[in-house]
Amino acid sequence: MTKLSFFAGIAGVALFASGAAAQYVPGSEIVGQTVQVETNGVVNNVTFEPGGTARIATPSGNVVPASWTASAGQLCLRTGTASECFPYNQPFQAGQPVTATSSCGSTSRWLANATNPQAAPQQRQAGERG
Repeated sequence: MTKLSFFAGIAGVALFASGAAAQYVPGSEIVGQTVQVETNGVVNNVTFEPGGTARIATPSGNVVPASWTASAGQLCLRTGTASECFPYNQPFQAGQPVTATSSCGSTSRWLANATNPQAAPQQRQAGERG
């Protein structure tokens, strides 16, 4: 085996290993994106920033600082001392509205304007090993 083919083989193994180890992180499809959240006819635009920070832009132009988490089937937003969690069982898809009832009992319609497609979980292709 030549040095070149040996290194090419190692590189191929490294690429396969890194791809196999990549796992979906809940909420990663909306990091850096804005989601419209309509509750009782009022539409707020929530921008989900990296590191768990968020900005909620109200119809009147106010921007409310917030934080967010996505885990255990819940997407939670916190502003000051208020916290509200929504069921979150699958990644958002751009242009596909989702209706959810929060832990506070309010029903909202969520619409992601865009998503990060590379962050969504990948469907495993069935191969010869199934």
